[in-house]
Amino acid sequence: MILVLFGVSLLVFSIMMIIPPGRRAAIYVKQEKITPQQMEAMIKKYGLDDPAPVQYLRWMKSMLSGNFGYSVTASAPVLDGFKEYFPVTLELVLYATPLIILFGVWLGTIGAVNKDKPIDHATRVFAIIGYSLPTFWLGLILLMIFYGYLGIFPPGVLSNKGKDILFSPSFKRYTYILTIDSILNWRWDMFWDALYHLMLPTINLVLLSSALILRLMRSSMLESLGQDYIRTALAKGADKKTIHNIHARRNALIPVITISGVLFAGLMGGMVITETIFARTGIGLWMARAALQLDLPAIMFNVLFLGTVFVVVNLIVDIVYAYIDPRIRLT
Repeated sequence: MILVLFGVSLLVFSIMMIIPPGRRAAIYVKQEKITPQQMEAMIKKYGLDDPAPVQYLRWMKSMLSGNFGYSVTASAPVLDGFKEYFPVTLELVLYATPLIILFGVWLGTIGAVNKDKPIDHATRVFAIIGYSLPTFWLGLILLMIFYGYLGIFPPGVLSNKGKDILFSPSFKRYTYILTIDSILNWRWDMFWDALYHLMLPTINLVLLSSALILRLMRSSMLESLGQDYIRTALAKGADKKTIHNIHARRNALIPVITISGVLFAGLMGGMVITETIFARTGIGLWMARAALQLDLPAIMFNVLFLGTVFVVVNLIVDIVYAYIDPRIRLT
């Protein structure tokens, strides 16, 4: 894992080196116009024309010491910006990911057990539609129906009343995750407020992302149901629910776990479209602004963070394999 992270850092740094020194020096400029001589002095001052290995070692030293630079889009040091934006994304991921996996596994199992029956056709139609719909289109439709016509589930993170509670002197922010901090502060009104605002983006993610889990679970479940041990158990008169829900489904979960890990890691990197449509100030929205303004410190930090998340999640997935399938042994 350490070697992979080292490779990720090399790749990220190599991509950054494609940008000319003058463009990279712009992040240190505080005034609107500077002369070419001033720009050259800026490049020399920060060593942006040094050999690539020297710049890499300097950059890694800064990363390991926790100095990730200043983010223009966050108007704060990168770590402070991350502390402000990341909990919003993490909160949505923590609520949406379990629902995505459970919903997809449940529908995939139902479709496989009832192969070629009406309910199977219905699940496959749902999977095709969910997999094909653009994220922004479904998000806008949900906003139009629930918020526009019904007047419920507004966009944003909190209502004005909830924000007053959040910024009051008596409210302590322990985790910066609103629903958790509201419970720790015994502010159940704020908890329901934050949960109320989470409904639409969560529904949007569940409807779209569970389609992939559904399709994979159905095909994997059909393969498990066709195994000899399943047919033998059915021939001996074993309970069908036990066979389907325990024996067949457990073996069918191996590829689903892999995709679920990748899905979770991808969501942790921020959902640009979802967070933009539903006005949630998370990592995705921050990265969209950083990319438009070439906020290199913010971009570099978040790319490294996302790479680390993928590596760690893959390690966790490998460990879970051994628990799900005893035939797999890790050495």
